[in-house]
Amino acid sequence: MSETDDLSPAEARVWRAFPRGESVDFTAAGDDDPSSGDAWGAERTVRAGVLRTLLLKAPREEGEIPALRITGARITGVLDLRYATVDTAVRLSRCRFDGTPDLYGAQLRQLDLSRSVLPGLTSATLRVEGKLRMTECRVRGPVRLGGARIAGALFMERAHFTAPDYSEPVLQLNQAVIGDDLWAPGMRAHGQVRLTGASVTGRINVQDAEFDRPGGTALDAQNLHVGGHVRARCIRARGRVELRGSRIPGRLDLLHARLAHPGDTALRASSCVIGELWLRGGERIEGALNLRRSQIEILTLEPEMLPDQVQLSNLTYVALAPHEPAERRLPMLERDGGEYEPYNYEQLTASYRRIGDDEAARLVQLAKQRRRRRTLDRYGRLWGYVQDAAVGYGFRPLRAAAWLLSLVAVGSVAYALEHPRPVKADEAPDFNPVFYTLDLLLPVVSFGQEPAFAPGGWHQWLSYALIVTGWILATTIVAGVTRTVSRP
Repeated sequence: MSETDDLSPAEARVWRAFPRGESVDFTAAGDDDPSSGDAWGAERTVRAGVLRTLLLKAPREEGEIPALRITGARITGVLDLRYATVDTAVRLSRCRFDGTPDLYGAQLRQLDLSRSVLPGLTSATLRVEGKLRMTECRVRGPVRLGGARIAGALFMERAHFTAPDYSEPVLQLNQAVIGDDLWAPGMRAHGQVRLTGASVTGRINVQDAEFDRPGGTALDAQNLHVGGHVRARCIRARGRVELRGSRIPGRLDLLHARLAHPGDTALRASSCVIGELWLRGGERIEGALNLRRSQIEILTLEPEMLPDQVQLSNLTYVALAPHEPAERRLPMLERDGGEYEPYNYEQLTASYRRIGDDEAARLVQLAKQRRRRRTLDRYGRLWGYVQDAAVGYGFRPLRAAAWLLSLVAVGSVAYALEHPRPVKADEAPDFNPVFYTLDLLLPVVSFGQEPAFAPGGWHQWLSYALIVTGWILATTIVAGVTRTVSRP
């Protein structure tokens, strides 16, 4: 008896086409949507066991290259290829799978499941010598690709992943190694997508993708390693986007992204090494932004996207774009709910100095001193207020000149209206109200006026006030100038 005797007509077509690598198309006009595959009859139904036998045991024809190429079939049963080695290309596009294919530990040359509908996919530690295509797939259960090794690219554009509950991620690519690109623009995932520890030699494209896991982690990509860029423009994420410890030497492009995880962290990119991070053009982030301990060459951050809580402790960046006035950048440093971090202010100051905006750099340093003042005791805060009012902590030197001129004017007018009496009338020089006032104000300069005259009454109290004010002003000027000269 021939091994094809118990095959249905549909299966016989597949059996005959396989040795020569020919395609078998079961699609009928107006009826090629695999979502309605339950209604497909025997004329387009193929048992999974027949496909397994073909791939593992079917005879080859000399001079021909076998391949399994099927379009529009209903595949019943479970396609079990656990630990199997398949040396032919497999394309099962627009097919309806009744059972979850089990490819655990299998080795395939190439696998194409484009536009198919599956109840799930078990393929952890799968090895694919070429490309794995899941373009426009609709999967209604978990896709387990953890530890997979794909020599080529992984295509998942416009794929749709759902699961009956959130007990496990809908897409698992943890510890996977992809030798080329991960291409998934327009992907929809209703449940967690896990990429922890994955390595992608090329680029990742998830533009226009949707990650939906309200109240939990929507995209878990901790310790992700990417060789090129990550294009995530216009993504929509309900739930946390977790990138902690990732390495992206190219650009992490989050232009026009919508990130929402109210009451928790919406985006955590802490302890990362990133070439460029783009966060602009999108809606305001709902939830905290965590960039702690990351190293970023170019940080493109639009103030309008920043949430109420921004965590920047030990964040290092070389350039900050777009160029904004310091008044628009400083609020993000105030939104870090942790302790006072002088390093954050130094980073912002350095970014302004690199582009030659010294005025903005001084404003940041002034804001740093004011933030530090809040951490001091009562006397320290009082002295800080004096320095701030007098010379702006050394970053407003003209303010000292204004104070000095004002006090000189007050003293000169007061002593011109009523001269103080000379200490020794026969030895006293001619009285000069301006230089007498300067003698009182400047503690290290003497014009010979102050020791020669002794004011009385309220003028004496004015003299005391000018002397004390002069010492305070001189001390604050010295402290401010010292701070200004010693800054990097």
